[in-house]
Amino acid sequence: MNVSSSEQRFDTVVIGGGQSGLVVGYYLARQGREFVILDANDRIGASWRKRWDSLRLFTPARYSSLPGMPFPAPTGAFLSKDEVADYLEAYAHRFHLHVRLGTVVDTLSRKGDRYLLTTGDHRLEADNVVVATGAFQHPKVPAFAGLLDPAIAQVHSNEYHNPTQLQQGNVLIVGAGNSGAEIALEVAQTQRTWLAGRDTGHLPKTYPPIIQELYWWLIHQALNTDNTLGRRFKELTGKKGAPLVGISQRDFERAGVERVPRVVGVQDGKPVLQDGRVLDVANVIWCTGFVPDFRWIDLPVFGSDGYPIHYRGVVEGEPGLYFLGLPFQYTLTSSLIGGVGRDAHYIAEQIAARSPAHVGHAEPAAESLV
Repeated sequence: MNVSSSEQRFDTVVIGGGQSGLVVGYYLARQGREFVILDANDRIGASWRKRWDSLRLFTPARYSSLPGMPFPAPTGAFLSKDEVADYLEAYAHRFHLHVRLGTVVDTLSRKGDRYLLTTGDHRLEADNVVVATGAFQHPKVPAFAGLLDPAIAQVHSNEYHNPTQLQQGNVLIVGAGNSGAEIALEVAQTQRTWLAGRDTGHLPKTYPPIIQELYWWLIHQALNTDNTLGRRFKELTGKKGAPLVGISQRDFERAGVERVPRVVGVQDGKPVLQDGRVLDVANVIWCTGFVPDFRWIDLPVFGSDGYPIHYRGVVEGEPGLYFLGLPFQYTLTSSLIGGVGRDAHYIAEQIAARSPAHVGHAEPAAESLV
């Protein structure tokens, strides 16, 4: 409902048009609720398209679908990032989800019993807000990165696309998680490559069907934040990091990737390892993850780690405020495309319980995707 040319009111505003925002939109549409999805990108799926060229999911298509629309690929296929992006775009069109692209939310605050969002010169009010900006927000780089010799080319995995970005010479990849490991194997085909970071273990990429079902049941259902084992599992994965999926130590050896300890500082403009070695490198790729960036939310809902204090995405201290797609929001799969649907359904149910949908609302037509 329009209030003025610069102000609108909605039952629910969803911030973020990736898989999390789209799937909660799917459930809100089924409730007949008046909502809009705001996304800063100029195209649905853009966050996936921007990632490195060779990226593929390490969960098969069978476990990589959103509710209501199976992924159009063989169940055992490991999907490319562009296939995922195309799927998200098709999902939004199929369910006529109202996505406003190119819309950056500058602030989120309270206005009486409603929420107030500002986007440039525009203001939106809502009874409910779902923050679905995902787990990958602000690239994390250690402070000592600025002390490296300016002649060393530095790039974060968030901006890495392929080895043609690198200059000639040795490459140090900092961060030995799945992203760092995959990029190291790619870069090592043409340049000497070191991979710095602790060994978090290895898991196969494929299992016999019965083992695969059991594994998914464990990480998607059994080990959750409602039970002691699940909370302990969350704590361990947060401290140790996730094991490498489908990459073994032998893969590194065959590719010529040299595993080295953590990078702890800089000496004479060069990176220093935990064992005291100083490496002579021409390139550094930071695969050091991301940190949350919710500075635009002017509400007292965050803990010391920068993440919101919530139960399954519901912020009890701010009725009507929800988060979706956070790391281990309920289970390990909460930030995965195949796991976010369960969390979105739960949040949509909480919204329905709090404020019944207006009768007679029609779902937006496909052409409303602007």
